[in-house]
Amino acid sequence: MENDTSSEDEGADHNAPQGWMRQPIVSILGHVDHGKTSILDYIRSLGVERQASVMDREAGGITQHIGATEVPAEILNKTCAELLGGREFKSPGLLFIDTPGHQSFTSLRSRGGTLADIAILVVDVIEGLKPQTIESLRILKESKTPFVIAANKMDRISGWHCERGRSFIASWKSQRRDMHDLFEERYWKLIGQFSEYGFNVERYDLISDYTQSVAMVPCSAKEGEGLQDLLAISVGLAERFLEERLVDTLGAAEATVLEMKDERGLGKTIDIILNRGELNIGDNITLVSPSGPFTTHIKGMFRAKGMSEMRDAGDRWESCNHAIAACGLKISAPGLENVLAGTTLRQTRNADELSIAEQLAYKEARITVELAEEGVSIKADTIGGLEALAFELNKLEVPIRLASIGPVNKKDILNAEAAKDPLHRVILGFAITPNSEVAPRLENNETDAKFIGNDIIYQILEDFEEWSEETKRALDEAHRENLVYPARLLYMKDHTFRNRSPAIVGMRILGGRVHLGQRIMKLDGSAVGQIKSMRSTDGLELKKATQGDEVAMAISGPTVGRHIDELDEFLVDIPSSHAKRLRSVELNAVEKEILEEITRIHRKNDHFWGR
Repeated sequence: MENDTSSEDEGADHNAPQGWMRQPIVSILGHVDHGKTSILDYIRSLGVERQASVMDREAGGITQHIGATEVPAEILNKTCAELLGGREFKSPGLLFIDTPGHQSFTSLRSRGGTLADIAILVVDVIEGLKPQTIESLRILKESKTPFVIAANKMDRISGWHCERGRSFIASWKSQRRDMHDLFEERYWKLIGQFSEYGFNVERYDLISDYTQSVAMVPCSAKEGEGLQDLLAISVGLAERFLEERLVDTLGAAEATVLEMKDERGLGKTIDIILNRGELNIGDNITLVSPSGPFTTHIKGMFRAKGMSEMRDAGDRWESCNHAIAACGLKISAPGLENVLAGTTLRQTRNADELSIAEQLAYKEARITVELAEEGVSIKADTIGGLEALAFELNKLEVPIRLASIGPVNKKDILNAEAAKDPLHRVILGFAITPNSEVAPRLENNETDAKFIGNDIIYQILEDFEEWSEETKRALDEAHRENLVYPARLLYMKDHTFRNRSPAIVGMRILGGRVHLGQRIMKLDGSAVGQIKSMRSTDGLELKKATQGDEVAMAISGPTVGRHIDELDEFLVDIPSSHAKRLRSVELNAVEKEILEEITRIHRKNDHFWGR
């Protein structure tokens, strides 16, 4: 069952006295432009203190920073009255977290787990699952966070009639029969896509057991239809399956730091999500810096008025002396300039709590990225973001030599330039930019180091792979001072040692000669990959192999069973300029025959190849 509702909070004492029921913390996830912020904009428009659209003020309509919005129970009960049938929620409300990307979710942690109690995964009903949707699914599965799917943009289904505030159930009953058919087509396509990733998804009103299925709520954030369904299901699931977690509010207060800001009149402040306990003006708090823990005291606390969004509240803040979980707060205190975003604020009321807080802070400050002697450099704005980037690079088997928090600086440039392998002279940055000292050097290509940065991790990986391929091609051209000779190879049966990254297979050299670094192709001319290493039958590393040799060959690029198979034959891919020069070189009869075969293949697409 994928919609796991178990709690994995470290240090939680399930026999301890229960506190008050706090409001569930809900994270909004999904692909860019699928409607995450639009859903919250609609919710913020409810009630008497309705707020303007945050999305309208975001650059390009895309969320740039993590934000939080509190929605009180009275608004939820009124909005969802039609579906509740006279019942009311037990929770005091909902606390929504709007993240700029799926990876930001991983940086928001609470006591070893995720900060969010429940998540809403927003999917465009027309576009279906996209890269960030898929990454979000992986993260939700790994973190065991219960979630609801918002099948958004129902208004994009041609002919579908929406009414603001109407429930999906009421909408469904009013739609024409042909609209039912169009919806079913989209619905079952989505169901199939989720099934491919191991999730049993069903429309929420058709579910008999919520522990066995992930609920999907069709809705339109633009028109405000189906949103009451989404709110009702979110609160209902949290109250039903996470009650123990929601009443675990006693003990020293804990909060997650969203970001540090410089506020006029207040100096350095931090935006936090208080997820446990209560805080007061004057309380001692322990925070995390790059060097470890530091302790300060609260000078001021502020809450966003009404349903204002924390990152866009402007002057809609009100001072408070006391706050209880769960809520969003702005805190002013001395010495906040070095606090790490994504780490934990801990209340320290006595020596024992201080000792525990410091131990945990040292642990949080420690970057747990596995480093190699040689590899790329990575940077991020939070430890969680850094670890998320490292995780994805590890899957691609990209070694990491250096990992740190903050903007790219001069030291980072020097370290990247010092890498022995030109393919490692790169800095990959998640949600960070170069500082003003080094930015011009990078922009003007005044350094051997390359910076690749983005707020979306999968885009960083794509850009890095593209740069790597371009760099490899350039290096190949530079290193190919010696001629590339023709050769024909056979992938021997039952000689598969590794499927990919790189593929390692047994090859027999049928004719010609093969060298390290050369590229091979299929008999139809399609590229296979590059030879990275060769070993003889007795395990010796080889730089070349000739006719009759049988070697274990590592080839970067192909996947066995997908791109290459046993008993396939291959040819060395000779550059056109080398083919021309080879005609004046003494070749044996087999080599000449192979060269002519390679020439015929290339001239199908380029009449002048090798001339």
